[in-house]
Amino acid sequence: MRKIRNLLILFTIVILAFGSGFNLGKKDQRVVSVKSAAISDKDRTNQKGLDFSLFWDVWDRLYSNYLDKSALEPQKMIYGAISGMVASLDDPYTVFLTPSQNKEAKDDLGGKFEGIGAQLGVKDKKIVVIAPLKKSPAETAGLSAGDWIVKVDGKDTFNWTLPEAVAKIRGPKGSKVMLTIIRKDEEKSREVEVLRDEIKVASVEWEKITVDCQSVKNSDQPQCVRKDSDCPNCLTVYYLKLARFGDNTNAEWTKIVNEVVDSKSKLPESKILGLVFDVRNNPGGYLAGSVYIASEFIKDGTVVMQENADGTKKTYKVNRQGKLTDIPMVALMNKGSASASEIVAGTLKVRKNIPLVGETSFGKGTIQEAQDLPEGAGIHITTAKWLLPDNSNLNGDGIKPDVEVTNEESNPDRDFQLEKAVDILYEKK
Repeated sequence: MRKIRNLLILFTIVILAFGSGFNLGKKDQRVVSVKSAAISDKDRTNQKGLDFSLFWDVWDRLYSNYLDKSALEPQKMIYGAISGMVASLDDPYTVFLTPSQNKEAKDDLGGKFEGIGAQLGVKDKKIVVIAPLKKSPAETAGLSAGDWIVKVDGKDTFNWTLPEAVAKIRGPKGSKVMLTIIRKDEEKSREVEVLRDEIKVASVEWEKITVDCQSVKNSDQPQCVRKDSDCPNCLTVYYLKLARFGDNTNAEWTKIVNEVVDSKSKLPESKILGLVFDVRNNPGGYLAGSVYIASEFIKDGTVVMQENADGTKKTYKVNRQGKLTDIPMVALMNKGSASASEIVAGTLKVRKNIPLVGETSFGKGTIQEAQDLPEGAGIHITTAKWLLPDNSNLNGDGIKPDVEVTNEESNPDRDFQLEKAVDILYEKK
């Protein structure tokens, strides 16, 4: 029996893992086992009136004429052909996954990986560390945001794609990788050996921020200044960050929200400024997760609608009693906020007029059915699109923030987006 779960998937390239939200079920399907160059099942597609003679002609020519016979791996060639067939649809979210890719994708949603624990990006054709994860091997080894990785195990990374970098740097627990880096504002390179380990990533984090708010003459400075300790006029902001919608997100979310509610109950309302909900760089995941999270803030009604290929619609409504429906709040998002995180941010805007601060979101508005294939492979297929409660479809365009704020790479010690969100809470109080 096939098990299907709706996913809102954005491929994110993270060195601790790369992939998207998968939780794939099983589907009985005939498999052609390739043991040699001779394929006994060539005629199976002719039953559908299709002519595969060109495919097999190319296959035979490769085996007859290609110089390096050791490179002719039948199973790898079959996977490549299937990938090409799926890619011909020109839909970046309908993809075939080899067994190893399928496993990595499942591990991603499980929140557990083996690697070095650093987010990577590409800038000016260079592989750059966006940020090491807290308490990760990357952080322990001394990698910092902005480090340019010029070599991996002695191999030059210039012009590498992000997937190439991921494939070379990630690896099993206990193995080592030697990275040659150039630190920002330095010219001389240095070598950093990183011992790979299991990386566990929490879906949800929270923090109680103490701020002192006052009118300031300098418009470049925030109205509310963060303090390390309490003060007579200080106010409290609850900062709640959601990093993904994975297998363990709902349970982690419930635990964290209970902690926030408990902390909140110990303070007088006059001391609470509000809540900042952060979905920056959240690539999405399960559709059901977006409904669960949005239901924490909205008392009733529609969260999101699903429009299927045949034109039918399914409405997902608030499905539980939320504990944060009355607290003043602002949401943070950026260009890395996609799919399920866009649903939550967009629904908060449409249903509760919650201010959105940051950058225009990614614009991922389609839904995939994820399915397991034989021998560990997988596929996910675009079958529907999602609509916000006001019927808007943001696929491609993304959600525009109410207040556009960009963090500055040249000033990494300040989070201008968070500062603005806190100021908005203060202005609304």
